[in-house]
Amino acid sequence: MRQMCWLPQAGSDGTKILHLRLDPNQPWKPYTACPGYSVPDYRVPGGSKGWATYQKLLKAGWSLVPSAQAEQRYEPLVAAR
Repeated sequence: MRQMCWLPQAGSDGTKILHLRLDPNQPWKPYTACPGYSVPDYRVPGGSKGWATYQKLLKAGWSLVPSAQAEQRYEPLVAAR
């Protein structure tokens, strides 16, 4: 089950960006770390990072997980290094 979620970007002020995972047992990854699935962001000042990718993947059947649910098990990619 392919999933998407809006989570804070590691090292940011809490600004949320799109995160992806291919399986519910995998950790969340920023959409920018998934070049096979991401598309370029729209050039909109202040726009959501990952919105274009979200629209593409939603049409492709990906599921959106509520942020509160995902944050319970969220492990930033940077923390694993």
